[in-house]
Amino acid sequence: MRQCSAMNRRDYLRFMACFSLAGFKSGKLFAQDGHAGGIRSKAIPASGERIPVIGMGTWLTFNVPTSGSVFRQRLKVLERFFELGGGMIDSSPMYGNAEAAIGAALPELKADTKSLFAATKVWSASDDAGRGQFENSFRLWGRELIDLQQVHNLVNWQSHLKMLREAKEEGRIRYVGVTTSHGRRHDELKRILQNEPLDFVQLTYNAGRPEAEPLIQLAADKGVAVIANRPLGGGGLIDRLQRKPLPSWAADAGIHDWPDFLLRWIVSHPDVTCAIPASSQVVHMEENMRAGYRPALDAKLRRRMRRYVEAV
Repeated sequence: MRQCSAMNRRDYLRFMACFSLAGFKSGKLFAQDGHAGGIRSKAIPASGERIPVIGMGTWLTFNVPTSGSVFRQRLKVLERFFELGGGMIDSSPMYGNAEAAIGAALPELKADTKSLFAATKVWSASDDAGRGQFENSFRLWGRELIDLQQVHNLVNWQSHLKMLREAKEEGRIRYVGVTTSHGRRHDELKRILQNEPLDFVQLTYNAGRPEAEPLIQLAADKGVAVIANRPLGGGGLIDRLQRKPLPSWAADAGIHDWPDFLLRWIVSHPDVTCAIPASSQVVHMEENMRAGYRPALDAKLRRRMRRYVEAV
């Protein structure tokens, strides 16, 4: 279980009490400037639509049955996500039962889910199988419109992108993107960004894996939104860091724990639109979402934070 390195229990409870007193139950607290009065948000370059800077991934964490005690626990995670202003939920056919679990959970939530930005993927070397996955996602999510469809890890991307663009023209999906993970296939992703019209790109980016920064800059130059996956290093990065104390200067910047440190480092990059940490526990969801309510960090502090992570 994560430990709050610099925030004691009293401070944490006071913080969460302030959430409730301020009315952080509605999930509709986006301000015009992107942060005052609610979770910070950033604009999708292709449309100007704003989405919260902290979303939610579902790899491993939501590969659960659609009923039973584990499912009920994931319902609590989703409930809190929307209560705290969450929007993007990212999934994939690769993630086992995750799409089905999300689709089963959404109608049961008491929280307002109108802020949902549904993002999923096509993941198949076969054109026909990819088309089947695409159609199946609508059924699993229980939606007639999916906000973002992506080609997962560039598998058969030429054929799948053509299919997704046709679906966008038909009004079945709103945005089209491609993904990579673990720092793989960056050269190919660079060529795609240079030559293909995209709305989104998803890639691995965190303070321990910053090598995607040239691609993030290229995406910005092309007007493409950026989703950062594995923002906590798949759990490995944060597990390693939590064996160490936060640097003494972190509190001066309003950084009170390692999830806040790592997530704010990512979403303070001016060209990163959204980070998608995964969580199976409500307390971890609260830690993740808290980073979205904190001010952006300046470039000088981000460089210092990166150096600290590299030295640990």
